[in-house]
Amino acid sequence: MTTKNNLQGDIDNAIGQFHQQDEEIFQWTKQWYPVAVVDFLDPSRPHAVQLLGKDLVVWRDNLGKWSCFEDFCPHRLAPLSEGRVESDGTLLCAYHAWRFDAQGNCVSIPQSKDEQTASANCSNPKSCAVSYPTQERQGLLWVWAESGQTAQLESQLRTPRIIPELEDESLQVKHLFWNIRDLAYGWDFFMENVADPAHVPVSHHGIVGDRYKDAKYYDMPCIKQISTQEGFAFEITPTAPTIKQAIHDFQPPCHMKIVSTSVDGGKLILALYATPTRPGWCRHIGCQVLVKNESGKIPKGLGIFGLPMPTWLGHVLSSLFLHQDLVFLHYQQKILAKRQNNRWLDAVYTPNPQDKMVITFRQWLEKKAGGSIPWAGGESSNLSAAELDKQKLFDVWTTHTQHCSVCQDALKNIKRLYVLAYGLAAIFLCVGVIIDARAIAVKAALASVNHLPIPLLTVLPPIGFWWAFAGATLFAVVGYLLKKLSRLFYVYEFEHAHND
Repeated sequence: MTTKNNLQGDIDNAIGQFHQQDEEIFQWTKQWYPVAVVDFLDPSRPHAVQLLGKDLVVWRDNLGKWSCFEDFCPHRLAPLSEGRVESDGTLLCAYHAWRFDAQGNCVSIPQSKDEQTASANCSNPKSCAVSYPTQERQGLLWVWAESGQTAQLESQLRTPRIIPELEDESLQVKHLFWNIRDLAYGWDFFMENVADPAHVPVSHHGIVGDRYKDAKYYDMPCIKQISTQEGFAFEITPTAPTIKQAIHDFQPPCHMKIVSTSVDGGKLILALYATPTRPGWCRHIGCQVLVKNESGKIPKGLGIFGLPMPTWLGHVLSSLFLHQDLVFLHYQQKILAKRQNNRWLDAVYTPNPQDKMVITFRQWLEKKAGGSIPWAGGESSNLSAAELDKQKLFDVWTTHTQHCSVCQDALKNIKRLYVLAYGLAAIFLCVGVIIDARAIAVKAALASVNHLPIPLLTVLPPIGFWWAFAGATLFAVVGYLLKKLSRLFYVYEFEHAHND
């Protein structure tokens, strides 16, 4: 058992180490990382996540607390993410039904000889799951990237890179939906991309800006000098006439905060996170925060994404934006990886001031953070081969929908609606056929009784048929559009060559 003096000593050592960190290389594992949006997780089951090359599992107990373990059972190393959350609030391994509480303690081993043996085995530290500190802040689930008692102490000394404006009660803010997506390029290329506002009107032509009109010169003066722990910040000048100031603020390990202050005092904040999951991949979590000015006016959001809409629709439409630079970023990192003997600055040509922040980011990574992420278990940082079939990069189901309970529920409802629409279309069509057949039969009978030829009008369907046909057509079109919408939960393809 740890004594009070030993505990205080651990705390003092942890504080001392943190005070020295800015003079040292950035410590990747002594940080908080967002791994999920809480509202998008299904609390009835465990969820596999990755962080710095570690396979982890997050789950919620019956008290509403989210926990994070390494994703293996200490018994035979089966993944706990394939297990169950039981009604008593424990996580059950699906292999032999070992159970774990929120702290990682093993509380049940059913195959034990008797209760005394089970208790002894559960008390053995080897039976425990490897637990990581977690916390919920601003709707995100944060995980500290180290486990153990020291990690519990150190994690309490650092605050996650939250959005301060959401904590400031004196401000009137509108927090738009969180989005989350696994991206087929690394954390560093995500940060390089969002540190480069010059690409926005070109890559995101038609959504944010125009590649022919808005790709203009501007400067980027540094307003926060490069720091190991605090990153750096740059200002854009000149800005658009409606913008008073635009600042990009990189906050290690994985946050880029972009603040645009309008001339009337309102602010648009883009909070962009990119959690390093495994080599060549990152998990992006982001949102917009609109801060009202003194008169209560809300600034405009980012294109269509600033409009009021259901969360699931925002997620679906985000593919329109994210896939515009997805493919070339995926291949860009592969091209750079082939030039491993060259420093980044030696491999590229960056003559314009718009590249200042990108250059500074690469300098921070090289000089302040050891050049690369130390992936867990000595995992190689070598990337897998580039995806030759780029259509596979447009997979939305694997990179988002399967992880988002909100989108899964919306998809189920949309499927029900388009099945209903097709069903109603078939019913209306059948009704129309029946109406037409009955009209023909009646007219034929009357003509036969009166020994008259069937009138020409009998050949044409009656008005009731056309109403039924119109209803069938309408519901068929609605069903088709809903089915086409449902496809966006699975895949969205994009080509710049076709984006006129």
